[in-house]
Amino acid sequence: MNFTCAARTDVGIVRSGNEDNYLMLSEHGIFIVADGMGGHAAGEVASEMAVRITSQTIGSLRGLSDEEAGERVRTAIRTANDAIFERTLSEQDKRGMGTTATVLVLLPQRYLIGQVGDSRAYLMREGRLHQLTKDHSYVQEQVDAGLLTPDQARVHPYSNVITRCVGAGIDVAPDIYFGRLEKGDVLLLASDGLTGMLEDEQLVNIMGSQGGPQAWVDRMVSEANRRGGLDNITAIVIRIDSVDSDTGEHPTVSAAASQRS
Repeated sequence: MNFTCAARTDVGIVRSGNEDNYLMLSEHGIFIVADGMGGHAAGEVASEMAVRITSQTIGSLRGLSDEEAGERVRTAIRTANDAIFERTLSEQDKRGMGTTATVLVLLPQRYLIGQVGDSRAYLMREGRLHQLTKDHSYVQEQVDAGLLTPDQARVHPYSNVITRCVGAGIDVAPDIYFGRLEKGDVLLLASDGLTGMLEDEQLVNIMGSQGGPQAWVDRMVSEANRRGGLDNITAIVIRIDSVDSDTGEHPTVSAAASQRS
């Protein structure tokens, strides 16, 4: 598999600090977005710990079955949870901190996602955008119960209240997703600072435009800020340039770029 990837994180217009963190470990096909919470820099600490510990614990998935790979990702997120939760107990100024974590791993011909919170993963295929993950949030529970429509949930005053996060308790239950990949697919990982500001149609228009992943993430950040930039904004875009036979080899990256502002 060959792919092109790019990422960017931005403080936005309103916030004074950036509590988002991300990772592109392109040589291993591992990508993570984490959106921290807790204030007074604690959110930034939680998201950095989640990105670092999760990626280190995942290591290489070469030779593992899908079940084993999924369990490795689940364990990695739980390991980060343990470390963050322990720090909330031992450091007074870190109490209450936590983070979302959305982890994407590229496998031969397919993807694996582990997710906690409301940072999202999307797949765009043939001009159609598919949300691959399901938010762990109050408004999503209301949508599931038939009490809110998706449009109502988007503008609800509690739209940023999450029901599951990494570091808030003694354990956490990540959701695990698998799916097939095809040449031309575009994957997006994003914090809610992006998805809360841009509609799906706008994301499709950007990722369907000229320029490739770096131009796309730059335009996403610019558009989110133009519409108010109410939260920190983070996006990772991966374009699948070719999908080879299922040989078990690691994906290879044809271009990568990152930017923090």
